Amino acid sequence: MGGGGGGGAARVGLSRLMSVAFVLLALSGFGVHAGRSRIHKKVHGGGGGGGRHRGGGRGGTVVWSPAVPPADERTQPVTPPPGIVPSDPAVPAQPEQCVFDVRAFGAVGDGTTDDTEAFRAAWKAACAVEAAVLSVPSDGTFTITTTTFAGPCNPGLVFQVDGVLMPPDGPDCWPPSDSRRQWLVFSNLDGLTLRGTGTIEGNGEEWWNLPCKPHKGPNGSTLRGPCDSPTLIRFFMSRNLRVEGLRVENSPEFHFRFDGCSDVRVDGLSIRSPETSPNTDGIHVENTERVAIYNSKISNGDDCISIGTGSYDVDIQNVTCGPGHGISIGSLGVHNSTACVANVTVRNAVIRNSDNGVRIKTWQGGMGAVTGISFDTVVMENVRNCIIIDQYYCLDKRCMNQSTAVRVADVSYANIRGSYDVRSAPIHFACSDTVPCTNITMSEVELLPFSGELVDDPFCWSAYGLQQTPTIPPIYCLQDGLPDALLDNPDLRCR
Repeated sequence: MGGGGGGGAARVGLSRLMSVAFVLLALSGFGVHAGRSRIHKKVHGGGGGGGRHRGGGRGGTVVWSPAVPPADERTQPVTPPPGIVPSDPAVPAQPEQCVFDVRAFGAVGDGTTDDTEAFRAAWKAACAVEAAVLSVPSDGTFTITTTTFAGPCNPGLVFQVDGVLMPPDGPDCWPPSDSRRQWLVFSNLDGLTLRGTGTIEGNGEEWWNLPCKPHKGPNGSTLRGPCDSPTLIRFFMSRNLRVEGLRVENSPEFHFRFDGCSDVRVDGLSIRSPETSPNTDGIHVENTERVAIYNSKISNGDDCISIGTGSYDVDIQNVTCGPGHGISIGSLGVHNSTACVANVTVRNAVIRNSDNGVRIKTWQGGMGAVTGISFDTVVMENVRNCIIIDQYYCLDKRCMNQSTAVRVADVSYANIRGSYDVRSAPIHFACSDTVPCTNITMSEVELLPFSGELVDDPFCWSAYGLQQTPTIPPIYCLQDGLPDALLDNPDLRCR
């Protein structure tokens, strides 16, 4: 009995000794934590107070470096965004954005100072950095002269306009050495985004009044207008472009022009100039393919959207036009040139108080073809020429009759409804004697006078097609079939 008690005391002493040793080991940092993996949270640069701001030596560069997290966060696991597995090697790392504020390069933004050199310096710095933002801040009005922002640049470049950006005020203030054909040019770029909540102001009024070219005046009069006036914003030989959210107004001539570009998306623009301003097309597309123009409002003194030669796969949706000259394909074939346009769709559009609705216009003497055109679900409100094809387009009465023309074929009008100005027939197909229009289809077209009596005599000349449903007014003048003269004519072919 006594021997058993001594053995128990020995076991208790050993147990106490082991407990003391365990506590000592724990306090020394071993044992308890030895088997726990520690995942430290990385604080990314876009956060609020977690990163350290380091002002770069290149003006507006903003670089964020990770800071050491608090002690209570050091062992917290990172929660990945839904659907992303942290160990998945296919998840790309997202580059941090570097912001180049034009004020950091010397821009003043008081509306009178010439900030051109500051913008050029900011562009040069931003172009050299991946995922850069050239920032035009919201609290400034910046004036710059004619500038070409050229690439190639690093991927992900954003030109962010949140303030007001404008050219010199009229031709008298235009530097003599600057081009009078364009103001801002974006050239040789891949992946540029032009966006913002600000305004690009064109200061076009003095240009409109130059005594060179006829334009509409008050009370139906004709005034002389501009000859050599700058396009406000031109994109040239670029691809993967996005233009979003801006307000652009009072351009001396075209507001936007896309030349030789591909894969363009325009979304959420507001474009505005007076209806008496000449040649102020809202968006002009030429020699450009795969274009999307969405969710925009355009009012001006010329075409809302104009599609020039070499344009393919153009999709226009949810656009409101007017006042102005409507949505036009052309003019094409001027000076006996070859013009090709194919696969243009206009859908869910509204055209108000305009000289034209949806129009195709070509000059006599041209060659080539306009094919695969669809106008679907378009509302007209007080439009003078709602539906028009004009193969005799001419700016004055001195054009001579010619035997060749740009072919117009495969044009569909569906769900076109609304009201027209009774001064003109709402439907007008004036096609060439030698190159008639073919395969025109009409479905669910209902056009009524905005005021006055119904004009029920649509005009057709050398127009072939089909009225698929009853229309208002009735289209009895379309001819059946396909004229023999169009078969195997090499001048009417495009790619």
